[in-house]
Amino acid sequence: MSKRPEHLAPPEVFYNESEARKYTQNSRMIDIQEQMCRRAIELLLLPENRIFLLLDVGCGSGLSGSVIEEYGHMWTGIDISSAMLDIALEREVDGDLILGDMGQGMPFKAGTFDGAISISALQWLCNADKTSHNPSKRLYKFFSTLFSCLSRSARAVFQFYPENGEQIELVTTQAMKAGFYGGVVVDFPNSAKAKKYFLVLMTGGPSVLPQGLSVNEAETVISYASRREQARKGRGKLLKNSREWIVEKKERRRRQGKKVREDSRYTGRKRCGKF
Repeated sequence: MSKRPEHLAPPEVFYNESEARKYTQNSRMIDIQEQMCRRAIELLLLPENRIFLLLDVGCGSGLSGSVIEEYGHMWTGIDISSAMLDIALEREVDGDLILGDMGQGMPFKAGTFDGAISISALQWLCNADKTSHNPSKRLYKFFSTLFSCLSRSARAVFQFYPENGEQIELVTTQAMKAGFYGGVVVDFPNSAKAKKYFLVLMTGGPSVLPQGLSVNEAETVISYASRREQARKGRGKLLKNSREWIVEKKERRRRQGKKVREDSRYTGRKRCGKF
């Protein structure tokens, strides 16, 4: 049995340039990441027909951010891997990117975000990668600063891979201690392959947790219908990262009220910036 990534090396070491590029180019990983992100956004219960600013914790190369953009929202991403963020820059993602360790807290002003999501990152905080690391303290630091930077009606949804029941108890205890309400929602609990854990946290007081998805025909339908829908939507679209695609994306950001550089003869050229 292969070891869990968080047991092999700290995230900033494990996700080096080679591993980060491999992760971002793996079509199966992209498909899984996008499906989990869509489910996380669904669990946020955001009102329709409004643009929200979301925080993507452990944003990596921006795969989840691209899904957030599809929903018409703006986002800021934070990740500990500079290699992952470099690829996000290459991919010309719309979100603002920050290099940072979630275990050291979220460096944002109070009430900045309307919601937060995180895909496959939370379990890394359950391990002590250095002698100075205390998982309980790092989790509390993360959750308490996250609670502060969210609006008082916001939710945060974390898809994560707990190693055992003790880890689930560890993360939920520290989240509640930081002021959140909520708990764990399990999708497809009786399926070995499809089972997914989502920590759903609320800032505005106790509320009923959403129901987890059940293992039935919908499990297969979700996967393949999603792919068909993506293929259908992709027809007729501009080639990604082309000059025309970038110009269209910049126009969309202008409509969202974001500050965007003027178009020039350099528009569409590959960035050379590194984190």
